[in-house]
Amino acid sequence: MGSLEGKVAFVTGAGRGQGRSHAVELARAGADVIAIDLGADIDTIPYPLASKDDLEETGRLVRELGRRAVVKQADVRDLAAVRDAVGEGRDELGGLDIVVANAGVIGSGKVEQFDEAVYRDIVEVNMFGVWHTIAASAPAIIEGGKGGSIILTSSTQGLTGRGGDGSAASYAYASSKHAVVGLMRSAAHAYAKHGIRVNTVHPTGVATPMVLNDFMMKFFQENPSAADMAQNLLPVQFVEAGDISKAVVWLAGDEAKFVTGVTLPVDAGFVVR
Repeated sequence: MGSLEGKVAFVTGAGRGQGRSHAVELARAGADVIAIDLGADIDTIPYPLASKDDLEETGRLVRELGRRAVVKQADVRDLAAVRDAVGEGRDELGGLDIVVANAGVIGSGKVEQFDEAVYRDIVEVNMFGVWHTIAASAPAIIEGGKGGSIILTSSTQGLTGRGGDGSAASYAYASSKHAVVGLMRSAAHAYAKHGIRVNTVHPTGVATPMVLNDFMMKFFQENPSAADMAQNLLPVQFVEAGDISKAVVWLAGDEAKFVTGVTLPVDAGFVVR
């Protein structure tokens, strides 16, 4: 029996990368999964995002592990859409215990200083999307009366400003990921009386399509100083999505039952470098 047997988890940005890894590892630990993703590109984001087919594949992988999955295209920038997804998943799977607000975008390489559209889209996904996820899911956990765990994906850029280049994209990413910490701390206080723990995880660069894409590779080749700023203390260039998922599964389970309000780096020493 897995450590999360009988639990239901809600994962945003589940189409690929960290989100898919989290959904699969939560299922491997015994949880049924509600998985959402936009399933489309955003005009201002310079790399392809997950597709509808990617999201369906995440659902298939969860079911392959013998767990149930509710898969739905939904934009985390739309509170009503997130609420609908949570409601549909909760009704089908019988509750909600774990939330992983993972959906996020980055615009590294877009160097315009005053690109308001870029700034707005990044902040709306990374900050408003996390708040929408909390607002849509916390009432369902409270209704269950058993407590739960909410895990918010921030970044090493949510703990440092290192690597800022003065562009709207870098300002948006760093500020939105710092804001996720504020949302976590506020929610940790708000929901403690309901037995709900709230924490953030802070990955360094992760070997996913968010980083390993043609646009980002070209940017780092043309700007070696930016690549230098992204180096870790330990001698690894990137960590794997599964490394972050292990932290997520731990925070979701009873082994972390007294852990709340924590900023947990999984960063190969990036923050202390």
